[in-house]
Amino acid sequence: MDTLTELRRRRIALGISLGELARAVGRSDATLSRIERGQIRPSYDLVQRIVTYLEGREGLATPRLTVRELMTRNLVSVESSAPLAVAAQRMEGGGFSQLPVVDDGRLVGSLSEGALLRALAEASGRKRRVRDVLETAYPIVDPGFPADLLTELLARYPAVVVAEQGALVGIATKADLIRGLRGTALRRPAET
Repeated sequence: MDTLTELRRRRIALGISLGELARAVGRSDATLSRIERGQIRPSYDLVQRIVTYLEGREGLATPRLTVRELMTRNLVSVESSAPLAVAAQRMEGGGFSQLPVVDDGRLVGSLSEGALLRALAEASGRKRRVRDVLETAYPIVDPGFPADLLTELLARYPAVVVAEQGALVGIATKADLIRGLRGTALRRPAET
């Protein structure tokens, strides 16, 4: 059974002995050994107890990944009074698909590639300013915001801005979250 093999792998990765797990779930070492080798099928209740114990230990061994570990620290933004041509250069130069719009250190909105393209395609587009095509501001989160909650926010917004003590310190996008998740769960290894 793949599930039982996975439980064994998780137990070993956490450094939990078979005896410790057996005591925690109220079974003998021999019984758990036979379960891990696929020689007997455990009850649903026993599997749930094992999973709950392992998840509890995983939470202790691996702190939650936060926005601080994912965010891009160099927040590139554009002012609302800037011409659209300046915003286009910034987007193109940095390879960005959106930019936060910031006036006097305060987030006032956002500008997406789509809005920029639509505006520039109009005859008067080159004369327009960012404030003319301003979109909704991105949510602002603290650097300690749990990364596993970002999934919900980024399903609705293309980015979140990170602020610490009122100062804008970074941005986290879908691409940043994907990079953080690549090949791993929403947890990072425990620091040694």
